[in-house]
Amino acid sequence: MRIYFASDTHLGAHIVGDRKGQELRFVAWLDKIKSDADAIYLLGDIFDYWFEYKSVVPKGYVRFLSKLDELTQMGIDIHIFTGNHDVWMFSYLQEEIGVKVHTPHISTTWDNKHFFIGHGDGLGKYDKPYKLLKWIFQCRPIQIIYSWLHPDLANWIANTWSVLSRKSNSKKTKFHSFMGPDKEIQIRYVNDEEEANNGKKYDYYIFGHRHILADYSTKYGAHALIIGDWLYNFSYALWDGESLKLYQVNPDNPTEEPKCVSDKFSFK
Repeated sequence: MRIYFASDTHLGAHIVGDRKGQELRFVAWLDKIKSDADAIYLLGDIFDYWFEYKSVVPKGYVRFLSKLDELTQMGIDIHIFTGNHDVWMFSYLQEEIGVKVHTPHISTTWDNKHFFIGHGDGLGKYDKPYKLLKWIFQCRPIQIIYSWLHPDLANWIANTWSVLSRKSNSKKTKFHSFMGPDKEIQIRYVNDEEEANNGKKYDYYIFGHRHILADYSTKYGAHALIIGDWLYNFSYALWDGESLKLYQVNPDNPTEEPKCVSDKFSFK
């Protein structure tokens, strides 16, 4: 069984100079893995902004959505998680393409190994201001009010917010690399969960959101992977039935043989 995981492609992001090229790069990778993929999990922020009105969906992404449709028609199981950028994903992709959309994190088992999978935001007891913001975004009355805005105005608001947020984060140089198990919220959450259960709760935790690569080994023998992005790292994770490893592709040639980088980004 071969399960692929990718995250944070941020299709349509205004910080990307060649947005069409960015989409084609990711589509080329999807086309490469379709020959042996049993399932593909896209762990959130696949779109830099996505909001579904009752009769309107965001402009663009034709190549990506067409590729997803092709993969589902082939019988490949496609799962998409909502992230903090595309939280307003409702029923369109399920109804039109047949993908499965997940809002919370999920747990599952493959090959007698237990997995906890999700975007990786809002975990545990940490980052309460962010949790408040997420609650606002997920509040149905607020979503309805937002839907009354003209799509052009709603897009402008979302894109402006995205640009300002990235400018703020770009000043935090340490934020773009693994900050250690005591500072990474996702790793703190994993360690808290295992301590609360007096041992390993899952064999593997798989997250996106942070835009970094990390394969963290807990003291109980579990692995927590942060699988990077397709803005800077061009990375993914692969479960091959025996192990879960991180890979990077050549952004200039996504069909080229990828490099396994789990050892390079291994932490304890």
